[in-house]
Amino acid sequence: MLDKSIILCRSCDLIVSKRALPIGVRALCPRCHSNLYDTPYCSINGMLALCITALVLYFPANIFPVLELHFLGSVRTTTVIQGAMSVASQGYWVVGIAVLVAAVIAPGLLILSVLTQILIVKYQMKNPFFRNIYRHLLRWHSLLTELTMLEIYMISIFVSVFQLSDYTDLYFGIGTFSFSILFIVVIFLQREYDIEHMWNQLNE
Repeated sequence: MLDKSIILCRSCDLIVSKRALPIGVRALCPRCHSNLYDTPYCSINGMLALCITALVLYFPANIFPVLELHFLGSVRTTTVIQGAMSVASQGYWVVGIAVLVAAVIAPGLLILSVLTQILIVKYQMKNPFFRNIYRHLLRWHSLLTELTMLEIYMISIFVSVFQLSDYTDLYFGIGTFSFSILFIVVIFLQREYDIEHMWNQLNE
């Protein structure tokens, strides 16, 4: 069985005894001073709070308009989903699907996946059914992380604002606010999530 009490330095191959660290402290290699491991700033309860916050923001971010355009007396609004569908309807269906996956589907699945993992760990659901679900969620986590690209959509919003500001009046509403805060919360959630620590929870 793999000994989890030791760790191998990735830079100089020094074997170091692994020990518990206070929250926010990083362990360095005594030989080359490379980063060995650190502890997340959030506890399980902290990550649970981030997940719930992200889940609450997810729905208004995708339901309410992200941009509202006033041009020559006409008012046009668009949500993230409508924007993706509009791009697909113009013939750029690959781009439309990419936007839909990266900005809507993958972030939602990522939030639900992490939330499910945290609940299983927090309430110690150790029967084979929940352990099997937990194992599958861990295996799919890296893929969901790679597919979640909220920052790309945020950049596209900023580019649109700069390009359209001289021609039309732009207004931001609850959708813009929710999507922006969701973007920040997901960044913090990904920062605090430690896949190795979550795998260790499976074996404890």
